[in-house]
Amino acid sequence: MDKSSVIFGNVMPGKVCRKAEKTQRDSIRKFGDDRNTPYHLALSRNPVLDDLGTSLLVKGDAPLSALPENPVVIGNIRMGFGHYRISMAMCSAAKALGCTPLWLDLNSFPDTTGGKIINHSNELYSMGSRWSQKYPLFNKLFWEPLNSEGFRQLSYNACDQKNTELMTAVYGDIDRRVPVVATHVWPAQAAVHAGMQRVVNAIPDNWQMALHLSEGSIHTVQTPSAYLGYKTLRGMDKENTLNPMPAGSLYNVGHYIDHELVANLEADSAARIARAEGGAPLRWLLTVGGAGAQAELFRAILSELMPLVKAGHAAVFVNAGDHKDVLDALCREVPGLADGTTHTDYEEIKGFAQQALTGEVQGVHLFWSQDIYTAVYATNLLMRASDVLMTKPSELAFYPVPKLMLHRVGGHEAWGAIRAAELGDGTFECETVPQTLQMLHILNEERSILADMSRAILRQNAIGTYSGAYKVIRLAMGMPLE
Repeated sequence: MDKSSVIFGNVMPGKVCRKAEKTQRDSIRKFGDDRNTPYHLALSRNPVLDDLGTSLLVKGDAPLSALPENPVVIGNIRMGFGHYRISMAMCSAAKALGCTPLWLDLNSFPDTTGGKIINHSNELYSMGSRWSQKYPLFNKLFWEPLNSEGFRQLSYNACDQKNTELMTAVYGDIDRRVPVVATHVWPAQAAVHAGMQRVVNAIPDNWQMALHLSEGSIHTVQTPSAYLGYKTLRGMDKENTLNPMPAGSLYNVGHYIDHELVANLEADSAARIARAEGGAPLRWLLTVGGAGAQAELFRAILSELMPLVKAGHAAVFVNAGDHKDVLDALCREVPGLADGTTHTDYEEIKGFAQQALTGEVQGVHLFWSQDIYTAVYATNLLMRASDVLMTKPSELAFYPVPKLMLHRVGGHEAWGAIRAAELGDGTFECETVPQTLQMLHILNEERSILADMSRAILRQNAIGTYSGAYKVIRLAMGMPLE
């Protein structure tokens, strides 16, 4: 099913088609071609996904038996934490709507051709993310242009489509009528190539890039600007005005947020306003991304927060994800940080987060886990009881909690911070360490700013801004959007 030579009615030049074909041949030479190899799936469990009513699809020894009632496949890849986090939001919304989510991570099948391609790409992307923070010239001349303009071109999509033809084997056991929600474009493209009949491609970024297109899918975006950018394929060909995406192929649904966060949004916002206006210690949540980048920035932030913790004006949550090496380095380099309480067990983290909703929290609390699901979901659990989320403007830029926006890792993230700043639920992107520390002190000293952010969140919730995950599942299941 060729999706490379014509994309939404736009005919690709011959040189682009030849490059796409060469890309596939190179991948076959490096990683093989298992499109005709039968792979079987089985259902497995994980404590975090259990709480989201979700089963894992893993490699099996026999054909997959009957699926649960109202199944929906949540297709993703482990590339950073963002695509996993969005998948968790989809699982949560699906459970709330009476569906049974099935988690399918194409990167968890390392012996398949698709798994090998994804793993190789993930290693390169993670390395680039770390280098972009370490080497400013690399970031300026290569990483920023690649992430903002290189991935934006329609020619890039043509090459990707040829590679994802090699990722179809893991869909072999799944009834073609089962809906698929993909939180990365590759599982969406692969599902379409495999003949899945109803695929929703949940686009994560607020900056339009052809990288995220999966023709044959229903596309969803989180913002009006992203809708118009994708609708017109804006900037995806430097020389030509392109044919737009057809009616019915693209929806602006709102932010992809977990049911638990949306359902408790009013109570959590009221608690934040009370802490801000009552002078209680602020709870600062710092998250380490999946690539483990920005360690120097984290060190500066935590060093600035420690005197506030000591004075009783702040409590600090640090979720290092599965990057214990980053956490160990921070503990060595930030005086007093190592004296904090460490949390690694999922049930214990869940209990701490629940207690923090109504109880007092003091000091420093450090979180990490070898289990990738716990590593990612700990942030979701903690943000309900947090007053400020300190994050780069990636997928977390869209979450309904006041945010201090850190410097981006890749140019495509910039528009996430713009969205938050315009809605009023986050700051603008703080691009330097001095700017970040200045903003930290402003938020700490002028608590009315944080209270106003919480009020902005309440206003946005009233018009459905944070209801995107529900709408994605409704689209996948053929339910009415309202």
